[in-house]
Amino acid sequence: MTKGTRSRASTVSTDPVRAYARAVVSGREIAGPHVRAACERHLRDLSDGRKRGLRFDNAASKRAREFFPEILCLAGGQFEGKPFKLEPAQQFIVGSLFGWKRRDGLRRFRTAYIEAGKGNGKSPLLAGIGLYGLAADSEARAEVYSAATKREQAMVLFRDAVAMVQQSPELASRLRMSGRDEKVWNIYSERTGSWFRPLASDERQSGPRPHFGLVDELHEHRTGMMVNMLAAGRKWRRQPMTVIITNSGFDRTSVCWEYHEKAIRVAGGMDEDDTFFSYVCALDEGDEPFEDEYCWRKANPLLGVTITEQYLRDEVSQSRGMPSKESLVRRLNFCQWTESSNPAIPYEAWRAAVGEYTLADFRGSHGILGIDLSATMDLTACVLVIQRDGVFYAWPMFFIPEDGLADRVRRDAVPYDIWVREGLVYTTPGKAIDKDFVVDRVEQVLAEYEITLLAAPYDRHRVDVLQAALDRVGASWPLVKFGQGFVSMGPAVDALETALINGNFRHPDNPCFNWNAANAVSISNPVGDRKFDKSRATGRIDGMVACAMALREATRIETAEVGSMLG
Repeated sequence: MTKGTRSRASTVSTDPVRAYARAVVSGREIAGPHVRAACERHLRDLSDGRKRGLRFDNAASKRAREFFPEILCLAGGQFEGKPFKLEPAQQFIVGSLFGWKRRDGLRRFRTAYIEAGKGNGKSPLLAGIGLYGLAADSEARAEVYSAATKREQAMVLFRDAVAMVQQSPELASRLRMSGRDEKVWNIYSERTGSWFRPLASDERQSGPRPHFGLVDELHEHRTGMMVNMLAAGRKWRRQPMTVIITNSGFDRTSVCWEYHEKAIRVAGGMDEDDTFFSYVCALDEGDEPFEDEYCWRKANPLLGVTITEQYLRDEVSQSRGMPSKESLVRRLNFCQWTESSNPAIPYEAWRAAVGEYTLADFRGSHGILGIDLSATMDLTACVLVIQRDGVFYAWPMFFIPEDGLADRVRRDAVPYDIWVREGLVYTTPGKAIDKDFVVDRVEQVLAEYEITLLAAPYDRHRVDVLQAALDRVGASWPLVKFGQGFVSMGPAVDALETALINGNFRHPDNPCFNWNAANAVSISNPVGDRKFDKSRATGRIDGMVACAMALREATRIETAEVGSMLG
């Protein structure tokens, strides 16, 4: 049995919710860091939740969980007509949502955020939750909505619900549907006057009063309008719930990212919100899904049930050497947010370029220093490039303000604090980047290893700022003004890509540098020139900008000068 096909631990118990949480926390059930945190939260609340007026109602949890296999059937392919048997992760989600109660007997959770890999049964699960709210929750005139940005997307989840009603004698006899075949648009309960309908952001709404608002694929929502509208209407209900399902996205300015971060904080205990349920699938730091199948289950809790190992192997194999396809697979199948929507740096080529070396190996050499100096508080990158035996060796140096470091860790969702402790990123005094500190530190590195600069390419629009810092420190660098538009950056991006493809580029596997590479996005003008685009990147790319400028300058130096770089 391979690592990727390790059997799932048994969670058979009178309380499968608790059993799943224990299995995850103990390591018997493979799960990622945020699911582990969510399970720890569940067990912790079972122990001391009563102090906050919380209790777990096993009967209510069981009633909701048993609704699925006893009333509902799945639809489509090999699942057609089969009872909706909840898998352990689904038992945990459904049981938690309906089992946790407040002191007044009403449900605890008002919002649930569920992020998992594509193909893990999120939409059918949400459709089942909606039907429970419609037909089994004893809510008069309940309004249940399948909500998305466009009606077509809202209909995906809604059609799952329609198919479940059609295959359930119990529901078919109690519910009435408006429309026929693929044009059904409403499921109605005459007994309670309740309905289940699709709801789209691009349609005019009259102010819903949702009992359950089911939000599909939040990563595709450009704004928080839909979620906010559903939340605003909840004031009319005693125990409403907004349940959000999504794949991972790529835009860290999106509403999905906000909920993703909120869910992580809640699960980890950094944000105390007893009304928010969190189930966020993710890989652990250091996991590499393109190299190790063992981590796949962390992003795919229904691996081997609704999605197969072979499917994922095929996706990985087909995306190798195709940056845009690889980014999609990492995001949709392995819950990795760090990849951009249109990556400029092929992952496989970047990983293949890792080299084992230090600056001591290049003592006495000549080099090029690419500089991307931030205006105020963001990351500053200086990348030294040295050529030897036809290979370009990069040595990145990163700088970030010392004040507010914890805030930047939360904002960028990367461990700057750890990188600082490991000497991979330098902190400069104060709240803004201290340019004098940057220049002085680089000068120390150059002096220590007796490296002579042949050129220092730098953004020409801010060259005066750097020159002033050089003057104050007493340093003299051969600055080269470098434009950031297509004309200048096009050849720079080409130089980096060519060096990677040809195998004559090396980098020292600095995690901050790797993060910059993963975030890099390129755009093209009508004639095909490219440049990096910071506005579209999911995170910092300063190291890539500095590296590309340095490589471009290295390739422009005449043969005689290049020879002098060999040291």
